[in-house]
Amino acid sequence: MSTNTIKMLQQRNLDVEVSCFEDKLQISPSKQNKENSHHIKAKTCDMSDLIKMLHKVEIQSSQQGDQIEIEQDSTPNKQIQQGKTCRYIPLRSGQKQTLIEEFQYLEMEDENQEPQKGSDYKDQGNVSLKDIYKMHVFGQPLQNEQLHWESKNIFRFNDNTPQKRNILQDINPSVLETYNNLIEYREQFQNNQDYQYSHRKINKVPFKVLDAPQLQDDFYLNLIDWSSQNVLSVALQSCVYLWSAYNNRVTKFCDFGNNDVVCSLIWNPMGNQLAIGTNSGEIHIYDQEKMKRMQIIEGHSARVGSLAWSGHTLCSGSKDRSIILHDPRQKKQTGKFEGHKQEVCGLKWSPDEQQLASGGNDNKLFVWRIGSQIPLAKFSQHQAAVKAIAWSPHRHGLLSSGGGTADRTIRFFNTLTTQQLDWIDTGSQVCNLMFSKNVNEFVSTHGYSMNQIVCWKYPTLQKVTTLMGHTSRVLFLAMSPDGETIVTGAGDETLRFWNAFPKKEAAQPINTILLPQMIR
Repeated sequence: MSTNTIKMLQQRNLDVEVSCFEDKLQISPSKQNKENSHHIKAKTCDMSDLIKMLHKVEIQSSQQGDQIEIEQDSTPNKQIQQGKTCRYIPLRSGQKQTLIEEFQYLEMEDENQEPQKGSDYKDQGNVSLKDIYKMHVFGQPLQNEQLHWESKNIFRFNDNTPQKRNILQDINPSVLETYNNLIEYREQFQNNQDYQYSHRKINKVPFKVLDAPQLQDDFYLNLIDWSSQNVLSVALQSCVYLWSAYNNRVTKFCDFGNNDVVCSLIWNPMGNQLAIGTNSGEIHIYDQEKMKRMQIIEGHSARVGSLAWSGHTLCSGSKDRSIILHDPRQKKQTGKFEGHKQEVCGLKWSPDEQQLASGGNDNKLFVWRIGSQIPLAKFSQHQAAVKAIAWSPHRHGLLSSGGGTADRTIRFFNTLTTQQLDWIDTGSQVCNLMFSKNVNEFVSTHGYSMNQIVCWKYPTLQKVTTLMGHTSRVLFLAMSPDGETIVTGAGDETLRFWNAFPKKEAAQPINTILLPQMIR
């Protein structure tokens, strides 16, 4: 090697070693960097060491007998020391040299090196160090017939090749068995459904965008809902429109004119009746098939900003701070809850319909039970209005809630023990929460100041993805009946449809003697 090349390497404070026994390039750190190098090597996993051992045997069989010596400078202070050979290129902590620069040094060394007497080194017929380096680093195939891999995967052994069959005989059987078991376990793990869910790709672009002119930019209202019959209802000022997911048809459902403004709406569980809360405090119940109003429910003295169905019972929350239970069949009031000191802006029934969670502008979260006027639980951890409320369908008694701009947190409670389980700071106003029907995940929509949509894992609270697109607060959220699609509405007067969650896993048939079976 020329003196200029050695000086160039010494300027980078590195010691160079080349071993043609394995035809690999090793750049050893200087004394001041050896501690970092050993620290990094200590962190390598057993799987990597095993693969490197097999790699060594592969290269050893193909390059036995080749030796290249490094020239040494006559100056003692610039002597290049030779150490033990290494079968891989180690990680280099604190060094800025890239693979391209290393390859350039390697090319200069190959050009300056002369064949030694008595060695089998030739330019033709043998594999050079540069070729081995290209193959392992850049994936380029070898140009030698004696060393020909049928695949770039150097860990795939072919029993039909005599040379590789001899290599397998030299490997410790226990090591080879362990390697095969690890490969089999990795394939089984990657085929696991939980692994596929955690590595699934979510499109960060909405597959549909609908204009929603005059969609109110009000944090305390609930203006969209998706029915079990796959019909989306949207309130635009005094009008309500229906969008059918089957034919993309938009229908004007009702119009209150200049007399009133829609503040909330919700479908009943059957999906054939729509309850609409207005600014005057009235609740209008419409029949979808007949496109006709069935009745008007009174009882509130201020706007009705939140509604929730439980079977045949309709629950309404108002700015007058009260919660009223109605039975539309009997056309009468069946109960009333009073506890909030400001407007009730969030209402959600538990999946078993035994508990009702309410959130208010007084920063409080209450849990009620039918038949009792006293809240079952009171939570006061939030520092802003609580509109976002969601019950988990995967864990009994798990309730989540989100706070407004001054709070920005999502909190999780166990309503059976009335204890807080966990919480996370999202960094922006929490407008809506909703758990997935198919997997143990939930979605949150946000306002000031990021206007984002985030999918989370529970209970790890890790972000699955963040969806951006709205230019204003994402105030409204609804989910399709199959649980795969969500629709969001914002103050930018648009509705955006996202494929947020995977399909529901098909239930496996249960074979048991308790099920009726045919004799013939």
